Amino acid sequence: MYRNVINGIFMPFLGTVLGAGCVFFLKKELPPIINKAFTGFAGGVMVAASVWSLLLPALELRKNNGMFRIIPVIVGFWIGILFLLLLDIVIPHFHRNSETSEGIPNHLKKTTMLMLAVTLHNIPEGMAVGVVYAGLIAHNAGITVAEAFALSLGIAVQNFPEGAIISLPLKAEGTSKPKAFVLGVMSAVVELLGAILMIIASEFFVNLMPYMLSFASGAMIYVVVEELIPETSQGKHTNIGTLSFGMGFSVMMILDVLLG
Repeated sequence: MYRNVINGIFMPFLGTVLGAGCVFFLKKELPPIINKAFTGFAGGVMVAASVWSLLLPALELRKNNGMFRIIPVIVGFWIGILFLLLLDIVIPHFHRNSETSEGIPNHLKKTTMLMLAVTLHNIPEGMAVGVVYAGLIAHNAGITVAEAFALSLGIAVQNFPEGAIISLPLKAEGTSKPKAFVLGVMSAVVELLGAILMIIASEFFVNLMPYMLSFASGAMIYVVVEELIPETSQGKHTNIGTLSFGMGFSVMMILDVLLG
């Protein structure tokens, strides 16, 4: 069991590491159309995971409460949204295709704030993986090994381009390949920590599992609507972003159904 948990929480981290490794093989940044496709795909994966891997299991945990089972799910969902809103306001970051930074006033480099933007939306991904595996450990959330694996695999797939999106621009601005690689990997460390912290927290708050599952869902939905969808709907190739969103959603849904 615990071997599955360790493999599961490290899998998304490995996806980012492999993506950051592109800095050693690619000479230029990813073309805009590829970035658009990857961003849309990531959004689709996160929305599907929010529903199939988080909200539905949260509702299932309170199925005996009738119509009141929705209360902890709604409460947790909104706490997740507001938590990410707070981080979005406080953490300085820079979205691609944007001319202004967000967060507290700062004098950081654009590439640094771009890395912080990716780090920001790695937080809910890590929490999502952690809380699903916490449910698996607890044996009371109706989550199977295959369902938890599907979530880890889906997030790992969409983490691959994120590593490249950080490391390649850094190299283009003169950063050495090894340093650009390390910085790309560092953006995923918070995801790993988030997963571990959620597993630890669940040991003390087993009865709050529905809130924790829906909390992670709300946090991921916030990232998708605030960051990923705007990036796919601006500039050229918006149709590619939309189609890729549908592809990511479909892939995550298929993984969850086939492996669940």
